[in-house]
Amino acid sequence: MESSADLNTTDGCQNILMLRHGDRIDKINPLWPDTASRPWDPPLVQDGLVRAFQTGQRIRSQIQFPIHRVFVSPFIRCVQTASEVIAALSTVDLNPNATSSKDVLSIDKSKLKVSIEFGLSEMLNSMAIRPKVAPKDGKFNFNISDLEAMFPEGMVDHDVDPVYKEMPPWEETVEECTERFLSLVKTLADKYPSENLLLVTHGEGVRTTFATYKDVAVYEVLSQEESTQAGDFEVIGQAGIKYHSLKTTAVPCVKWY
Repeated sequence: MESSADLNTTDGCQNILMLRHGDRIDKINPLWPDTASRPWDPPLVQDGLVRAFQTGQRIRSQIQFPIHRVFVSPFIRCVQTASEVIAALSTVDLNPNATSSKDVLSIDKSKLKVSIEFGLSEMLNSMAIRPKVAPKDGKFNFNISDLEAMFPEGMVDHDVDPVYKEMPPWEETVEECTERFLSLVKTLADKYPSENLLLVTHGEGVRTTFATYKDVAVYEVLSQEESTQAGDFEVIGQAGIKYHSLKTTAVPCVKWY
């Protein structure tokens, strides 16, 4: 991995991208949960897979820095999204006409590493997951080996120590979910100060996290002139959110998109 001086940024900042999963099947087919064995864990529809791959293509062509690590929620929709994005980011000789990972002929496995992180999970309460589809015992079980097998061979980093080693408790509050995301991002930023990160998660995580930094809807684009302080983070308009690390050995700041 590159040193902090080689992050390929214009201002010496670490960059963190937060990405919501693609289009899930139960939003397209409301009857899908009625016959699903895991109704709380819907996969993506084909359009969602294509959209995820295209998002990876846009990240690759538009950002001015490399992605070194990807952290992913264990929910299948996020793993599928991350898998498509990683394929687009890591493909050799990117084909501009490619629409999904099925069109990728060769992967550069040295491009980045990926890990599943429980802390990026959906908000675990009845506001985000309807009680009738949630597990009756409140336990969200995942076969991590099967999920990791969805990524290109050799790209999963098995040496990573997860920040959250188990799922958050069922019926966490909105405040607890927000604190979970805030704590997680700060921890990851400090843990990997010389690497740019991509976090693949859920809409609620993105909304609650960004709403904490500025009291507006997270889908609203800030003007270039707008800037505000929010704890350890600074909203810097369309450029993202700048987080000033307390570690003297870390990169001077973190941009969070």
